Amino acid sequence: MASNCNKSFANSYLLLMPEEASLLDLVRILFSRNIGHRKCLESHSGEKTVERSFKRRFLIVVSILLQKLLMAVSKPLAFLGSFIEMFINTLNLNGGLFSTLLHLLTGKLVVPDRKSSKFLSFIGNLDYRMRLGTMKREDCRYYVYLAMMASKASYENEAFLEDIVTNKWEMEYVGFYNCWNDYQGKSTTQVLIFLEKHEDGDTYVVSFRGTEPFDADAWSTDVDLSWYGIRGVGKMHAGFMKALGLQKNVGWPKEINQNNGDEEESVDDHPPFAYYLIRDILRKVLSENEKTKYIVTGHSLGGALAILFPTILFMHDEKLLIERLEGIYTFGQPRVGDEAYANYMKAKFKENSIRYCRFVYCNDIVPRLPWDDNNLMFFKHFGVCLYFNRGYELQIVEEEPNKNYFSPWYIIPMIFNAILEIIRSFTIAYKHGPRYREGWLCFFFRLIGILIPGVPAHCPQDYINSTLLGSIEKHFKAD
Repeated sequence: MASNCNKSFANSYLLLMPEEASLLDLVRILFSRNIGHRKCLESHSGEKTVERSFKRRFLIVVSILLQKLLMAVSKPLAFLGSFIEMFINTLNLNGGLFSTLLHLLTGKLVVPDRKSSKFLSFIGNLDYRMRLGTMKREDCRYYVYLAMMASKASYENEAFLEDIVTNKWEMEYVGFYNCWNDYQGKSTTQVLIFLEKHEDGDTYVVSFRGTEPFDADAWSTDVDLSWYGIRGVGKMHAGFMKALGLQKNVGWPKEINQNNGDEEESVDDHPPFAYYLIRDILRKVLSENEKTKYIVTGHSLGGALAILFPTILFMHDEKLLIERLEGIYTFGQPRVGDEAYANYMKAKFKENSIRYCRFVYCNDIVPRLPWDDNNLMFFKHFGVCLYFNRGYELQIVEEEPNKNYFSPWYIIPMIFNAILEIIRSFTIAYKHGPRYREGWLCFFFRLIGILIPGVPAHCPQDYINSTLLGSIEKHFKAD
């Protein structure tokens, strides 16, 4: 339980523990202003914690209920995802459905290996595009496209990534790392690092893996309202901080003893923490060449980790890494912190001339989580938002429309939009060429949008289309 851990690194916190919640606890939270001293909720001021806003208490209860639901379906959902991935890869390896049945009857069935460079994740099977094409560094959309492709690729296994980076992209593969979550007691965070070499200066790409469609734990993190407040920075999402490398009892020490990712286990008998691993790799390579820079990117949960990474760099005053940070590109990123945190990051980015671009496609549900309300001061987005509608037309906005998703006024328009996206699946290749063709799996996944609008819109294919078809060059040339 969270109460067993020292939280002296934070000057305030609110931690939700859905596994401890009973129906009576939820009723008490909903109808009692004193929300402290509950088994399922812990705050910085214990039993003296008073929450006068009914709406805020209601959202806390909703968050706990959603997490409990996701915990209940976690194993069957993971099994379903694993089955679908294995089934699709089996079809691909055996040449289609009829060939697979024939091979099965004749005893010649080829069974896919999850660690093989030929095995594709569910995300990879939704959109097979992996080649970078002919786009050059001189093109102002080059790094955006490279960042999105890296974000998509990070969902795949290590053998696949090494092959694609080395042989298809012709870049230098640095590594793919499984990183430790001290609070969950297991590796929950994956990060891909590779190097783009160029005569004008090399660029490292750091890409965090995002929320996988059948990972209930990751979706639970997205809807969690838990936070830690750090003096001078603001309140930050607790789940994202834990995934990046927050440590029990000590928080964010500037230096720790851990391996550099080359060994299977660290000195503490677990894999390295993501933040410290990436920082140490970048410290070494950037100090060896003054022209070398890097970008940080991620889709979904990966986008949240991508924006939190420089936050900890600022807190630790990592001058070299802050100086060489070329840009941060996130796609379908959830909210990370409160308004104080947003102001802190905006000031730091302006002071250090760091580009931060947040891409949002249409009704994507994840950028609208966790909740934001002007009266509640929960979580806030900040920085430039590049918003794309169903036609991949770009709008530069401060906040995406329907910012909290759960609005009755948007239900019918979102369902209608989902139907039009299904129709677009059949027409997009005729309009824009075979590169944009969508397969049967993508079509069936888009059908979910009729029931839960915004879930299919979160997948990478629409973000790749947005970087290629949206007129983003106008923004970057102006920028």
